[in-house]
Amino acid sequence: MSIYVPSGASPLIAGALARIERRLPHPGEVKVRVGQRVEPDTPVAHAFIPAPPQIVNLARILTIPPSRVRRALLHDIGEHVAQGAPLAQTGRLGRKKFLSPVSGVLADVDDVTGYITLSPDPIRYELVANVPGVVTDIIPYEGVQIETPAAQVYGIFGIGTSQYGVLQLMVTDPAEPITPNRIDARFAYTIVIGGGGISAAALQKAVQTGVRGIIVGGIDEAELRAFLGAEGYAPWDVGPPDWRLPSSFPGVADFVLIVTEGFGNRPMSRPLFELLTSYVNKEALIEGTTHVWGTVRRPRVVIPLPTRTAGVTLDAPRPTVRPGATVRVLHQSCLGRIGQVRSISGAPQRLPSRARTPAADIVLEDGTTARAALIAAEPLS
Repeated sequence: MSIYVPSGASPLIAGALARIERRLPHPGEVKVRVGQRVEPDTPVAHAFIPAPPQIVNLARILTIPPSRVRRALLHDIGEHVAQGAPLAQTGRLGRKKFLSPVSGVLADVDDVTGYITLSPDPIRYELVANVPGVVTDIIPYEGVQIETPAAQVYGIFGIGTSQYGVLQLMVTDPAEPITPNRIDARFAYTIVIGGGGISAAALQKAVQTGVRGIIVGGIDEAELRAFLGAEGYAPWDVGPPDWRLPSSFPGVADFVLIVTEGFGNRPMSRPLFELLTSYVNKEALIEGTTHVWGTVRRPRVVIPLPTRTAGVTLDAPRPTVRPGATVRVLHQSCLGRIGQVRSISGAPQRLPSRARTPAADIVLEDGTTARAALIAAEPLS
């Protein structure tokens, strides 16, 4: 698998100004101003999200004809009803009562079928900053942009939205996989740094234990499908994918998985692993959202740094593939391996795939040489 990174950004940024967008899932109200300092738990916006209507077969519940449902109601159309309050009854002495299952408005009555429709009260959603920093832009009715000096690691693939927590190391080698027996209550509410892979069983146990996120080098496609509850290969069809976290156990909606190298049991790139482990016990933001169509967006880990940290630049460095540069190979045969560019072809070269393209000769860490297309060599320095 060759991954082309149009932005040219390095997957490893030791220190630069990170820009984080925090958006509401539904239009609402922004509560902060440009220039305001925020902390991870600072509310920056809120919205009231409409809940789906509740449709109830009241005629069947009360065992009455549909034509009598309207007379059995104790509230008028458009009237608000509290959850658990009597909504309808039959008989002069109230032999049968129906209590409202939700707090909301009685929206409609169907005299033909005996169904009633309840519109639940909207759900208040509060958006917090998730990182310390300064608000630099307001997105009207949607959210904010926050800037903070940070170390950053970009992954290849992710699932979930975003989480904030303390980084914890679970393995000591970037090739070591995460197994279920390693996960216990010590890792609850943390972001776990793994190595070469993780199984579906380990992912399920992590969610059940309360782990907020996991960063690994690779994951076997079959294990990912087992975790997602996806049958066959439908989620990988050509077109924008619809990767959804399973809803079979609580807490999964708040979980984020980031894969730094790709599918398969791939060891995490050592420079990425070393940077992450150097910040163990520090707080970090992980964003799992991945866009590979349209506007490209890669999952990332953002580790906020003190404002006076030396070496922090305004913009992330954009190294180029040149002789002497350190690169991570994204070609299938050497995926994830690190090496140094020895030379770059002056003319297109024919590769084993029979494609003719500009290529680079790369000396890998074990001393062997590999030839890869320039777009399959991701610069680290």
